[in-house]
Amino acid sequence: MTSPEFGRRVQTESPWEQTIGFARAVEAGDLVLVAGTMPLAERGVLEGEGDPYEQTLAAFGHALDALSKFDLGVESVIRTRMYLTHARDVDAVGRAHKELFDAVRPAATLVVVSGFVDSRVLVEVELEAFRGARQS
Repeated sequence: MTSPEFGRRVQTESPWEQTIGFARAVEAGDLVLVAGTMPLAERGVLEGEGDPYEQTLAAFGHALDALSKFDLGVESVIRTRMYLTHARDVDAVGRAHKELFDAVRPAATLVVVSGFVDSRVLVEVELEAFRGARQS
């Protein structure tokens, strides 16, 4: 079995990337995969503490920023994944997702998990983008 051709990788200032050994985003042919992204600014400063809506916007903002390094934007997103720690936050997380992705309508998954490595984090997100994706 042959492995796909992997292209560029994007690294950020996240300490987890160095500690665990992963890239924020990886290009694989026409796909760009963005790893789990939390609402943490540089130096681990949490954005939107206690607010799942703001954390969702921040996390997707960081993920979209990684995607932009491949000259891709929201219009290229074909799949999103949202992990949250409380089912009560589904509406707030969904509202943020709709604001960002309503025009492109990617396949989406939303899962409630028991927690994250930083207990202040309420939401973590992932993106998959396709080069050549277009709106219909």
